[in-house]
Amino acid sequence: MYFAGVDIGSTMTKIVLTDTDGRVLSAIKGPTGPEHRQLANEVMKTALEQAGLQLDDISYVVATGYGRFNVPFADRQITELSCHAKGVSSLFPNARTAIDIGGQDAKCLKIHNGKLIDFVMNDKCAAGTGRFLEVIAATLGIRLDDLGDIALKSAKKIQISNFCTIFAQQEVVSRLSEGEKLEDIVAGLHDALASRVAALARRLKVEPDVVLTGGVAKNIGMVKAMKENLGCELLVPKDPLITGAMGAAILAKEHAMEAIAKGEPVPTKPRRLEKATFFH
Repeated sequence: MYFAGVDIGSTMTKIVLTDTDGRVLSAIKGPTGPEHRQLANEVMKTALEQAGLQLDDISYVVATGYGRFNVPFADRQITELSCHAKGVSSLFPNARTAIDIGGQDAKCLKIHNGKLIDFVMNDKCAAGTGRFLEVIAATLGIRLDDLGDIALKSAKKIQISNFCTIFAQQEVVSRLSEGEKLEDIVAGLHDALASRVAALARRLKVEPDVVLTGGVAKNIGMVKAMKENLGCELLVPKDPLITGAMGAAILAKEHAMEAIAKGEPVPTKPRRLEKATFFH
């Protein structure tokens, strides 16, 4: 049997395909565009091709993320919080705290035995998300992927006093005009974002093991800043973007096996992929 988890996030869409033994057969990521439904179909098509499967081979599909209701071939929709908790626990069984920093939100999860027991989320302000770094990178005229490496070159962090993204842009320009080094400013920006997320996490009791996920977890400067602000070590998945989709695939298997254990047919919807035009 084969299972799929589809995570349509604010900036990226992820799909993970697994088998009965829990092996990952395919993991595909693509930018989330304006047409969630079409994008989900195209990313699924790519994932199936990579795994050498047809859509009818998939026994159960769980969709998650804020676009989860726009996945036409999903059998069930489950919140991203539950899916992230399940995905993180599958990779790090001793995880008690998970911090996910995405493009448009940040969330902190308390986990026990693979289940979500509590959570907090930011107020949707860009200053606590990956969007903050994206805007600042554009202001500085440097690649977003280079921010982390630049921050690690810093000998001192320039404190950024404005949490508001717009005012932070103005402060960055001002600091540059004052002759401050780029790497020190970038390190200060990472610290500002990390301190905001760490404050959010402390609204829960942060307990190890602590796992950092989301697109921002690929930024080594941000990982360092989060460690310093939390005062503890962080575990980072090999691919921190797919934990939600992985958790959705695991939950898909659990729901299918639960039906089988009860002697019931696995409840699936008719499978059909629609043509997509927005995925590149």
